[in-house]
Amino acid sequence: MSNIFEGWESFVSYYSASHVQAYLRKCYQKQGFDQPEQKSFENCYPFIYYIEHGQIYYEQSEAAPLLIKPILSFYGLVHLIKAAILTVDPNYPETTSVLAHGVSARKRKKQQYCFFNDEVKLQKSGLFPFMAEKMFHMKHLEGEKTIMEDLLKQVPEMEGLFRQMEGGAHFVQIPKQEEHFIIPPSIIKHYHMSEARFIEFLSTKSFSPLIKAEDPNFSGFHYSQEHIPDYKPIRFDHFQRTYHFPISKNTLSSFPELLIHYLLLYNLSMIARYETEWWSELIKMMPNNDYPFIKTFLHITSTKGPYLVNQYLQSWT
Repeated sequence: MSNIFEGWESFVSYYSASHVQAYLRKCYQKQGFDQPEQKSFENCYPFIYYIEHGQIYYEQSEAAPLLIKPILSFYGLVHLIKAAILTVDPNYPETTSVLAHGVSARKRKKQQYCFFNDEVKLQKSGLFPFMAEKMFHMKHLEGEKTIMEDLLKQVPEMEGLFRQMEGGAHFVQIPKQEEHFIIPPSIIKHYHMSEARFIEFLSTKSFSPLIKAEDPNFSGFHYSQEHIPDYKPIRFDHFQRTYHFPISKNTLSSFPELLIHYLLLYNLSMIARYETEWWSELIKMMPNNDYPFIKTFLHITSTKGPYLVNQYLQSWT
C-alpha cells in the first residue's frame, strides 16, 4: 500500500460505476454481508457521489479565503467519510440519528478565549460515534471531552511548528532498518515503564515485538513495515514520509488520526460559522499563537484528510 497521497488522482478509479460496484461487492463479501451483489449495485452511485462532493468541497476550500476554509474542508471530509462508511455498512444511513455531527462544542466562548483550550464533547449518536464504531471498532466514547491543543499534538505534521513556537517535542521519529521500523529503547523512559511492561503495552496495541527485551543484542522494538500503518499510536507524516511514535502515553494516541482531523475541523467550522467576531479578529489581528497553528493545520488537513480516507479505502483491496 502506498503511503504517498497522489492528490485526487488517487480517487480517480472511484469514478467508474463498474469498478465501484466490484469494489463494494468485494468489501461486503469479505465481511459476510447478505446480498453483496444487490447491495453493491444499490450503493454504487451513492459512493461515487460522496467522493465527488467531497472532492468539490476540498477543491473549493483550497481556492477559498481562510474565513470560510474550515467549513468547506469539514464538509469535504464528511462526504469522504460517508463513502468510507458504505464499505462497512451497506445499509447506511438507516436512521436520521446517524446524520448529526456526533460532537458538540461550547455554544458561547468565554472572555479571553483561547482556541488551544477550547473543547469538544463526544455525543452518543451522530456521525462521529457511528464512524468510530463502524470503521474502527471503537465504542463507548459518549461524554468524553478533549481540548484542541491535545488534538493538534496528535498530528505529526504539526510537530515542527510546536518545536519552533513552544520548544517541546511530542513524537520521536522511528528509524527504518531494512524492512522494519524500530522503536528505540530510549522511548521507555518517557513512558515510565520497564522493558517488559512496555512490550506488554505494545502488545495491547496489536504489535508483536520481533526482538524481546531480554535479547543480549537488544537495540529496539522491531516491527514489520507492512503492519505499521494499521495501528496506533504510530503516526505517519505524509509530507516527510516518516513514521513517528508519541513520547508520552495519551488517550488520544489510541484514536485513528482520521478521528482527530474530524474533531478539529468540526470545531473550526463551528467557530467560522457562529463565532464571527472572534474568527474575523483572529484572521485580521493575529493576536496570539492560535493563528499560526490553525492556518498550518488547515494546510495540512487539506491533503492529509483525503489521504487518510484513501488509505482506509485501499485497505479493502
